[in-house]
Amino acid sequence: MPASRTPVSVTGLGLITPAGVGREETWEGVLSGRSRADTDPELKGCAVDLSCRIPVMTPEQARIGGGKAWRMGRFSQLAVLAAREAVADAGLDPAGWDGARVAVVIGSGLAGAMHLEDQTLRHHQGGPDLVSPALVPMLISNMAAGEVSLDLGAHGPSMATETACASGASALAVARQLLLAGLCDIAVAGGTEAAVTPVIASGFQRMGALSTRVDEPGAASRPFAADRDGFVISEGAAVLVLEREADALARGQRRYARLAGVGQTSDAYHPTAPDPRGVHAEAALRVALAEAGLGPVDVDHVNAHGTSTLLNDLTEAELIGRVLRRRPSVTAAKGVLGHSLGAAGAIEAALTALTVHRSTVPPIANLTPDNLPFDLDCVTGAPRPQRVRAAVSHSFGFGGHNVVLLFTNED
Repeated sequence: MPASRTPVSVTGLGLITPAGVGREETWEGVLSGRSRADTDPELKGCAVDLSCRIPVMTPEQARIGGGKAWRMGRFSQLAVLAAREAVADAGLDPAGWDGARVAVVIGSGLAGAMHLEDQTLRHHQGGPDLVSPALVPMLISNMAAGEVSLDLGAHGPSMATETACASGASALAVARQLLLAGLCDIAVAGGTEAAVTPVIASGFQRMGALSTRVDEPGAASRPFAADRDGFVISEGAAVLVLEREADALARGQRRYARLAGVGQTSDAYHPTAPDPRGVHAEAALRVALAEAGLGPVDVDHVNAHGTSTLLNDLTEAELIGRVLRRRPSVTAAKGVLGHSLGAAGAIEAALTALTVHRSTVPPIANLTPDNLPFDLDCVTGAPRPQRVRAAVSHSFGFGGHNVVLLFTNED
């Protein structure tokens, strides 16, 4: 069987998002269709002081153990906790696996930016002696993958992907390739982000990317709505366990879905704006379809990037309408979760796998049929029961990165 036709299964999921700590809490929160955006005291004084924060975790939920938390950036801590949930969900025990055959790939867009911001203030106020000796490992983008590898005893390839808001999706694409190339038997992959800070939020606000609905936080993030005006900054992590399907079946493990196709392209158009023609995003979608041996009419569902920004939603809506003419159902989790930047692609991939597995499509928060300017079958109001045989998850990032992941659940 050609490598491109070797089935790769999603066998475990771990999620930590503003909708809840853990896979099930997040899923139920996304199904509710209720935005988690709120005024953020830590952004006081910013022109836009809205965010979607992860709920306060219990000591048990947040436990890293071994006295290691002090040296780890928050983005790395979230990745470790999500990876533990995913590995346990996959029925795997790191104490008994061959760590040399386990790969880790974790994406992040801004990594430890919050710690650099904090430590810069400390240095400015008190000099170099106030700077943490753990600043560098708290900061650098590879450390989420490094800390997950350390925590799990994974000795196979370990790496970070950094493609802005497509980083988590890129990590899954790389992990799948490692499996198909025979370089590992288990891939622990996903995305993580914890960069809700005054400076980062102000940077996005200054470029006009954030919603300015500061007086109605819960209505601010509204993907595909006619009156959308920007995203709400967020945080979170998602980790998926990928295995060759034959290996998972041999140990009796169920799958959520197959990761059957991946497409990756670059716009090479503008540092932050998508190519309005959408031709290279379309190319990524068509590559993912071809890898899966499917055509546009086979796609039942789209988990859209859906940032709630004017240009992204317009370009993406036109792409869906132009290529997927059978009008698949469309959802966009950022209405509930906000935009978790480098973690978003992995979070949305996990939600897509759950949609395929559970035959349920979550609704888009803050969207009503009479406020939808596009000819799309957007799910609104309540979850929609639907048998989903093939679904795509779109991720697009600053720098022109386009990643499309295609999930199926057919034998």
